[in-house]
Amino acid sequence: MNKKIDIFENLANDIIGSDLPEREKTEILKSIANAKEQKLNIMITGATGCGKSSTINALFDYEVAKVGVGVDPETMDISKYELDNMVLWDSPGLGDGKEADNRHSKNIINKLLERDENGNALIDLVLVILDGSTKDLGTSYELINQVIIPNLGDDRQGRILVAINQCDVAMKGKYWDSLNNKPEPKLETFLNEKVDSVRKRIKEGTGVDIQPIYYSAGYKEADEKQNPYNLSKLLYFIIQHTPKEKRLVYVNNISTKQEMWKDNDDLKDYSTEIKKTFVESVKDTVIKGAEIGSEIGSILGSAGKVIGGVVGGVIGGAVGIVKSLFSKW
Repeated sequence: MNKKIDIFENLANDIIGSDLPEREKTEILKSIANAKEQKLNIMITGATGCGKSSTINALFDYEVAKVGVGVDPETMDISKYELDNMVLWDSPGLGDGKEADNRHSKNIINKLLERDENGNALIDLVLVILDGSTKDLGTSYELINQVIIPNLGDDRQGRILVAINQCDVAMKGKYWDSLNNKPEPKLETFLNEKVDSVRKRIKEGTGVDIQPIYYSAGYKEADEKQNPYNLSKLLYFIIQHTPKEKRLVYVNNISTKQEMWKDNDDLKDYSTEIKKTFVESVKDTVIKGAEIGSEIGSILGSAGKVIGGVVGGVIGGAVGIVKSLFSKW
């Protein structure tokens, strides 16, 4: 499990110990308290064997029971995992038979239609995981096109992310560079074509234009181990699909194992982009509403350092906790 990190507590302690006027301190502490109360709900679904459990383990270093091991898949319902103020809803996908599929579909729809105490949709994001090692994605398209997207409400595009796992064993694993933990050019071309195909099928079936990504959650079995690939990219996309006021929740929960995040494609510097996103979240959810002068020096101490103070509401630095998590990527 992760070493416990509480960015909200660190921010609050640093603000309390700062030289800011009491009125500004009060405003910022209220914003921190409000951000800490935010509850993030993510539904993770996909066909049996797609790697939901391994993905959860990799992202959050949270060991969950492997789906279907020693259990009849047709008897399984939605599982709930609470990590601090983040809740993961692990839902079976389709493909377990007509009767089970009907039950799973009904459970998923009911959860998607559920509302929180404020009347907002309970589920903030649905992460649909596809099995990159198989050509038959018919049940996954049925799940996405007929069950999930029609029940997402107005923000259909913003509340769903489709990710293709097990990219390392696509094309029977023939073109995976194990030494460098990345796809060879031929496999990379195949995976990009698969992403494009999935995007088109969903667009044709729903009218919703989404951008799938591919990754590998990695594995550890006996003396054999393979680190994830594109896990930072997956996290980046997950964060981008999360309401801004809830993004800081991830800081308290993501895996602190550096090796989990280091292997990614070279399309973007995902670690830098993630750090920028968290800094923006601090600016938007914590500093907002406080009239702070431009010369306040370092007010965030261990949780971050403001370089040049706050000018026009823009933070000129990085959140230290976040920076320490990603410093070696």
